[in-house]
Amino acid sequence: MKSAKPECDSAAVHMAQMVRLYDQSPLLVALFDGDDVMRYANRAYAAVFRVDPAQSLSWSDLMRLSHTQGYGANIETDDIEAWLTTTRARRGKQPYRTFEADLTDGRWIHMTETVDEQGWVLEVAFDVTALRVNQRSLRVARDGALRAAQVDALTGVSNRPHLMQQLSQRAEQLRERGQPCGVVMLDLDRFKTVNDTYGHYSGDLVLRHFAQLGAKLLRREDGFGRLGGEEFLLICPNVDAASLESLVARLLAQVASAVPLPEVPDFRYSCSAGLVMLDAATDPQDSVRAADRALYEAKARGRAQLVWA
Repeated sequence: MKSAKPECDSAAVHMAQMVRLYDQSPLLVALFDGDDVMRYANRAYAAVFRVDPAQSLSWSDLMRLSHTQGYGANIETDDIEAWLTTTRARRGKQPYRTFEADLTDGRWIHMTETVDEQGWVLEVAFDVTALRVNQRSLRVARDGALRAAQVDALTGVSNRPHLMQQLSQRAEQLRERGQPCGVVMLDLDRFKTVNDTYGHYSGDLVLRHFAQLGAKLLRREDGFGRLGGEEFLLICPNVDAASLESLVARLLAQVASAVPLPEVPDFRYSCSAGLVMLDAATDPQDSVRAADRALYEAKARGRAQLVWA
């Protein structure tokens, strides 16, 4: 029997050569794992973001550094956490996407994101500063319009159409590859009382707080967004029932202990949840309706409850 070692050695040589070529390339290349932690960055990428790949920074921390220290991505916001919530609503949710972004040194880059089945993300970008200004403006306007079409304007998380698109993709992956997926309907308890007691502005703050809290807790590959009103949807691929329930329980616990209105430090709120695992033989919309029925059963049992369909 022939040994597999020569083949392994050859693969290692090829991989090392590819890394050397990436380091010589003017393209910005980086690899992030399923937890969105940087596992590789070539010299061009590391130079722009002034990062050492050995630090194993998360993508979110990389963006926070860009914002606070003024290099890398040009992030024009006074609230970096809200910006991250909005950006994570789109990051890693499609197998492939492209967009343009500007850097703090005045350059513009065209970025591609490629996502594999385990949630790893390959970023490749190239300089497009030399393009005519009107061409770049059109592309930026297109990217902005696409972002607006996918994001809920109030909370910054995915909106209903974007969620339904993600749900269809996950249902297809379940049918074709057997990848499990959990779906959770979430609803803030007694939310009308919040608006009636503290006003609609405070109600909006609570909705934004819940959206940011959920976005921070969840994995990048999870879909999370607002369906409307105080109702949200969570889509969790590659989880079993026990893991899904544990995740939702943590979310409900964090909500219950949070202080969403600093000017009303004694105010607390809660959330109820209806859970279901997608079934390859069932229409995903039927699964959402089942989760919705479970949600109403949870609310009938009291506050901060979770119920399986």
